[in-house]
Amino acid sequence: MSNDSTTLSPEELARYSRHILLDEIGVAGQETLRRSKVLVIGAGGLGSPAAMYLAAAGVGELGIADFDKVELHNLQRQLLHGTSDVDALKTRSAQNRLKEINPHVSIKLHEAGVQPDNAIELFEQYDLIVDGTDNFATRYLNNDASYFARKPLVYGSIFKFEGQVSLFNASESEPCYRCLFPEPPPPGSVPNCGEAGVLGALCGIVGSMQALEAIKAIVGTGESLSGSLLTIDTLTMRTRKLKLKKDPQCPLCSANAKISAIDANLYQDHCQTEPIEAAPISEMNYPLEIDILETKRLLENENATLVDVRESYELGICRMENSLHIPMNTIPQQLDQLPKNDPLLIHCHHGGRSLQVVNFLRQNGYSNAINVAGGIDAWAINFDSEMQRY
Repeated sequence: MSNDSTTLSPEELARYSRHILLDEIGVAGQETLRRSKVLVIGAGGLGSPAAMYLAAAGVGELGIADFDKVELHNLQRQLLHGTSDVDALKTRSAQNRLKEINPHVSIKLHEAGVQPDNAIELFEQYDLIVDGTDNFATRYLNNDASYFARKPLVYGSIFKFEGQVSLFNASESEPCYRCLFPEPPPPGSVPNCGEAGVLGALCGIVGSMQALEAIKAIVGTGESLSGSLLTIDTLTMRTRKLKLKKDPQCPLCSANAKISAIDANLYQDHCQTEPIEAAPISEMNYPLEIDILETKRLLENENATLVDVRESYELGICRMENSLHIPMNTIPQQLDQLPKNDPLLIHCHHGGRSLQVVNFLRQNGYSNAINVAGGIDAWAINFDSEMQRY
């Protein structure tokens, strides 16, 4: 059915009857939802519940932007996808599920995801943006592009048992994401979900809150989170609502802004490990970090020791041959097992924990300690397609 119509069919009236019973929504509000266009960025932990509830609510056009494929470890929290969807594009899996939820919603797929060269033009096609991404680079890109496109951005983030929700760029007088966090943290200083873990049900809570904020903003009811940051700690079930102010020195939205356009160089750091091209080191000198291709060369041609600092349960998922397993928190007690003369290659899942171990070892006289960037996940991508990723 065309979204241009403002009259709900008998079937739609029945489907949305519980919404229509709410004085704050009613028939007029439901018709507004039907005319709306919402872009959900990321069909993962947050994007799954957000997209499902927006589809069920009757949003007229729902865009899904994601370039990833479904992986087995996604299924603990990404409810748009099922076991049979593993290795399928997340956008296609999402489309199938959302159409089953509500066939009246038009699903538009953006399988290249959001990139610096398409973000503003893409956002201008929608009324509101829901950010379900899991890395800092893309969050800053989404914020900046939504500011330039003049579209409100529903923000959500999760970490272990904690979540945050807000609404940014709702108007020129309201704060943006950079008002709260002007610049991203240094690479590797904050572990991603693959390193720190995340409670699956937390994704449902935060993603549902994002859908709720989007619906309120579209219908124009209630008190939005614009100018506020809602935080939740699910271990204690405590919530806090913090007041946010527009930063007069914000690099994006202030009178003194330094950012005037989308520059791809500002958004380089990504959570996902991608295959890389070889960049061999001509003279060793024990650099702080090397890529996975140089790691392979050293393991084949040098008297190198490979140390796996992941937890014991992770070995049951996958393991590199001939690696010495010393969990990260036991390294200080087992220094006598480590050589000081030949290359000492330290790896974990993605490279965050191992970098901390390398810094500790170097502070304790192990100048030969080298971090394996990308960790065992990069090894699986580049050299072992049969290795179970997680």
